[in-house]
Amino acid sequence: MPISTRYLFTASMDVDPDKEALFDEVYDQEHVPNLLKVPGVISVTRLTLEPLTLGIGGEQRPIVVEGEPKHSAIYEIESPEVLVSREWAAAVEAGRWPDQVRPYTRNRRHTLRKVTKTTP
Repeated sequence: MPISTRYLFTASMDVDPDKEALFDEVYDQEHVPNLLKVPGVISVTRLTLEPLTLGIGGEQRPIVVEGEPKHSAIYEIESPEVLVSREWAAAVEAGRWPDQVRPYTRNRRHTLRKVTKTTP
């Protein structure tokens, strides 16, 4: 899937195991739809960490990154200003996310990356 914008914002976190089903429901049915309404948000892709074995130097090696969060979302955004807009601030506080999900998340990481080149 080609990246269609110049900036990628990622939000990564772990969630308490007993809240995983609620986390998935709220993220998919409320949180993402609310954020997609924010001007400048192009798309959202959710990811779940998987075990990794990589072929390096003629052998297969397990790759373990200690402390890496299980859940991530990649947001394609038009500019960094999207993340400080009134609309973004309202969207991240909408629905059940702030009261019923956010308190059960931890190991949260947020990054912003500028796309320097896309090769099809």
